[in-house]
Amino acid sequence: MAKRIGVYPGTFDPITLGHMDIIKRGARLVDELIIGVTTNIAKSPMFNDDERIAMVEREVATIGDCSIRVVGFNSLLMDFADAMNASVVIRGIRGVTDFEYEYQLTGMNRQLNDHVETVFLMADVSLQPIASRLVKEIAVYGGSIHKFVSPAVRTDVESRIAAHRGAGSS
Repeated sequence: MAKRIGVYPGTFDPITLGHMDIIKRGARLVDELIIGVTTNIAKSPMFNDDERIAMVEREVATIGDCSIRVVGFNSLLMDFADAMNASVVIRGIRGVTDFEYEYQLTGMNRQLNDHVETVFLMADVSLQPIASRLVKEIAVYGGSIHKFVSPAVRTDVESRIAAHRGAGSS
């Protein structure tokens, strides 16, 4: 039987507890889960590609009993899935707005490659409001993000904001 490889793509800027929930649950559905770290051209990332890849690698290192790899990519998702020999794309859904966007994206992806299935996982109810964009906004304005990210990621975000403020005041 062929190995089931899944891809969970995202910008992970920063990786949140919501992402980690989908990663842990998605990893149980496949033999190997590849976390594809990409840059969304519509977003301006707080962390560069290498920093986000390292952050995700550090966070998933705590997950045992499953095969997870972190790979950066800058291509169409379906081309990336092909390159990784993936048969499944895993997407997290927080609510209706996510579903509408993901539904359209899945339809387009099926037109590009109908050999890759998309599986939607609903976010845990307690994690549904978490979005990386909101985590960064809360942190920039001095709010606490400890409920949304791991302690290590919180330190990364707070250090980046402090460094940015320090560079801006010179």
